[in-house]
Amino acid sequence: MSPLVHQIVVALGMGLIGAIVFSGIGLISGTDETTTIAPLTLLVALLGVPPAGVFTFFMAGAVAKHMTHSIPTALLGIPGDTMAAPLLQQATMLRALGVPHIALRKMTSGAIIAAFVAVPLAVLFAVLLAPFGGAIAKAAPWVFLAAAIGIAYFSAGRLASVLLLIPFVLLIVGLQALTGTYGVKLSVSYFLGIAIGPLIADLFAVLSPVERRRMRREHRSTFSLAPDVKGWKGYFPNPFRVLDRQQAGWTMATAAVSSATFVFSPVAMTVVMGEVVGARIKHAYQRLTTVIAARNGVTEATYIAEALIPLIAFGLPLSPVAAGPAAPLFNAPPRFFVDASTGHVNNLHTLMSSWEFLGYGLLSVLLAALIAYPLAMNYAHRAASIVARKLSHEAIIATFAGLIVVISVWEGQLLGLAVILTVGLFGGLLSRMFAFNTGVQFMGYYVAVLSVPALVKLF
Repeated sequence: MSPLVHQIVVALGMGLIGAIVFSGIGLISGTDETTTIAPLTLLVALLGVPPAGVFTFFMAGAVAKHMTHSIPTALLGIPGDTMAAPLLQQATMLRALGVPHIALRKMTSGAIIAAFVAVPLAVLFAVLLAPFGGAIAKAAPWVFLAAAIGIAYFSAGRLASVLLLIPFVLLIVGLQALTGTYGVKLSVSYFLGIAIGPLIADLFAVLSPVERRRMRREHRSTFSLAPDVKGWKGYFPNPFRVLDRQQAGWTMATAAVSSATFVFSPVAMTVVMGEVVGARIKHAYQRLTTVIAARNGVTEATYIAEALIPLIAFGLPLSPVAAGPAAPLFNAPPRFFVDASTGHVNNLHTLMSSWEFLGYGLLSVLLAALIAYPLAMNYAHRAASIVARKLSHEAIIATFAGLIVVISVWEGQLLGLAVILTVGLFGGLLSRMFAFNTGVQFMGYYVAVLSVPALVKLF
């Protein structure tokens, strides 16, 4: 078997695994992308999977998750993940009208169309920005500092997030100095601590009698599952027939705009693009169905663009998605890294060409479409019922917690686990209290390892 054929086979297999795994995870309401996609992608990278396989696993998983997250959002009225939260208003209104199945179809069809639009456009924009990549890589410490401040200011925390960067960065620097005295150099543990920070904060809250009383509920949670209505023949409905011409047009247009941006919050882009579309449609029902299709398309397009553009053009995680869920594509020591002292990059940016990103990106979207799209369109009711009735959220949490413990002990023994608990608890509490989200925290980590040493040298 030639190296190219072997690479394609590995990419196909890993993309298929990513699509299947995250199609299932997308069914579980409230699962955060950073908490789920990032650790599993990191595990794939550390297992030595070839770069193309790591890339297709991430891409297919992200695209698939943003298709199936429409199932709990539309049918149960619970956001499937963070990116589904801006879709809840339209989904709730359509549930009240008695057509949640319509909301589901529009959301899922908007996602698949937008994904196929976003990949080639994001690669194109990345290639146009690539000539500036060398200068940006040399100026990496200052670029990360400026990007961290900008992303923090435009996050939900605004000025509070900007100011909270100072204690958070100091915490990372202090922990690095502490572990360095014992000859232990950590990087993955910081990343994982940030990724599961809200989870660690919740676990500590459960241990507190005061917080446990506050979190206690008198009655079990109940849900109403909408009926299953199918309006087509066959297994794979045509998304351009599910959406009318106006809806498809707005979905493609908003996806194209989102594909050109990579520094803004994905949630903010989803909200803004939805408002732009909604302001131009007068009929109430048409406005609801068009906005929900376009917004779910934007969730796909922003994730794709914010991962691909920094990865292809710079090799530096200069976006909220690149610094969060997609961070293992940039920094997964000892395989992938950005050297703090020289700005030298050794990650998928240097290991794959632009044509490979385009080809494997489209392959990832195709695999996600073949797995997640028919699942969401044909088996949404059955899948939502199984997840709501049979699946234990505690089991999912325990699975990811166990994975985190294994990786942290592998990297730094008990010090690695201690760093994860410290960073996770501090970051999780800041996220809950001040909306100091994980994307901003990841940028704070890069400021600590890149910008702080440069500032020390300067002064």
